[in-house]
Amino acid sequence: MAKVRDSKEKSEKKEEIKQEGINNGEYISLDYEGRLESGEIFDSSKHEDHSHPLEFQVGGGQVIPGFETAVLGMKKGEEKEFSIDPERAYGQRNEKLIQKVPRNAVPSDREPKAGMTLVINTPNGQKFPVKIIDVDKDFISLDLNHPLAGKKLIFKIKILEIKN
Repeated sequence: MAKVRDSKEKSEKKEEIKQEGINNGEYISLDYEGRLESGEIFDSSKHEDHSHPLEFQVGGGQVIPGFETAVLGMKKGEEKEFSIDPERAYGQRNEKLIQKVPRNAVPSDREPKAGMTLVINTPNGQKFPVKIIDVDKDFISLDLNHPLAGKKLIFKIKILEIKN
């Protein structure tokens, strides 16, 4: 009988920990605008590429860690502006992620030039942008860092919906 009471007390304590507003495990929908410290907008739910709200499960690892943390406790209709340091976003730039590959390893549908962005497929099927930083007659140097690595990100968001 004591074990039943202990587990009941533990579940009651869990309920106490659940905060008002958004909690881990809930599905949310929000509008957002992401910009750099320079003011340049790098992404937005209202951008022509998206033109729909961002939807994800909080705590599910679908968005960068700093973004998940920032929405916790927010309520439907609430707006917020916050910044995320690189460590809680896409990490710091890593010079080891600059790789030289043979020129023939890159698709030749266009002449590769420094500054171009290529999209490569990862073994698990995800698409990943890489930037060409140098081209010579035999090799192409690629920067495999995320384009936002090393950058502080500033977001303005509005919670549209919260579902359990």
